[in-house]
Amino acid sequence: MVDKFNVDENKDHVSVVQYSRTPSVEFFLNTYKTQQDVAANVQSVRYKGGTPLNTGAALHFVKDNIFTASSGSRHQQGVPQILVLLTGGRSSDDVRNAAENLRGMGVMVCVVGTKNADTLEIQSISQEASHAFFAADSSDLSVCLNACVITDPNRRDIVFLLDGSDGSQQRFPDIKDFVLNLDENRDRVAVVQYSRDATVNFYLNSYSSKNDVLNSIRTIRHKLGRPLNIGKALEFVRDNVFAASVGGRRAESVPQYLYVFSGGRSGDDVRGPAQSLKGNGIKTFTFGTENADTLEMQTISFTPAHNFHVTSFHNLHFHNSRIRTPECRCCFSP
Repeated sequence: MVDKFNVDENKDHVSVVQYSRTPSVEFFLNTYKTQQDVAANVQSVRYKGGTPLNTGAALHFVKDNIFTASSGSRHQQGVPQILVLLTGGRSSDDVRNAAENLRGMGVMVCVVGTKNADTLEIQSISQEASHAFFAADSSDLSVCLNACVITDPNRRDIVFLLDGSDGSQQRFPDIKDFVLNLDENRDRVAVVQYSRDATVNFYLNSYSSKNDVLNSIRTIRHKLGRPLNIGKALEFVRDNVFAASVGGRRAESVPQYLYVFSGGRSGDDVRGPAQSLKGNGIKTFTFGTENADTLEMQTISFTPAHNFHVTSFHNLHFHNSRIRTPECRCCFSP
């Protein structure tokens, strides 16, 4: 099964945990950095044994001890988190709350059960019914694992947070032109304007085609208003635009990106909201003109390298190639 992964420091990280009454860690996500080391240590794993089978407790353990930064999780860097649960029987404890907590933190949960596993229980643990699999014997495990770990690299949730304040009125057409440079893929896109308050132009699930998105962007009118409350806008986006109810797919481990455009300094604090977005694994890119506060923009951005200073929003198109990083190369066309 291990040969299905591409283990490397900058690619797949793998952890193995056994459980019965209690869970036992064989190795953490940051223990081994090569395919050979992972494979060798999987081969040396000894069967744990024990009763009863407490799947719920094991799920809680994995959430609190494996999918953490100290154990090698890269959740806060926007790396998809995938749990493959192999189970051969019905759990003796409740699994629903533990499974919901994992999904709530953006972990994609796939479950592979043998003939003695409980069908309803497996489906309640898995991300969705299509992520629940049954293996008649060990020879079926490889097929099930392939179905579990293959994710679509072109699925992304992208939110554009546009400066709609009085001070950006003349520059607003340039911002729209930049947003219109979307590439063809399976991204979901939302657009929000902000000044004193934030206003949604459309949500992540408002449109299902690129043409509909582009047509809607073309009709956007400048919001106007003052002051420029970036912190409040970041909170609004976190709570109301990346939400599952309006198309956010964090629970499906779909990477989420926020593009913030600002032509001035915020009238409120941005540090808390920015940190909260990072904690949710949202990668924020910032674009500020000469009137924007550089330190503030760097605070908001996912890392300082995700912040871009432009002398004018008219020059935004020069940054398309610079932001075509491996994690975001499909957001814009050249």
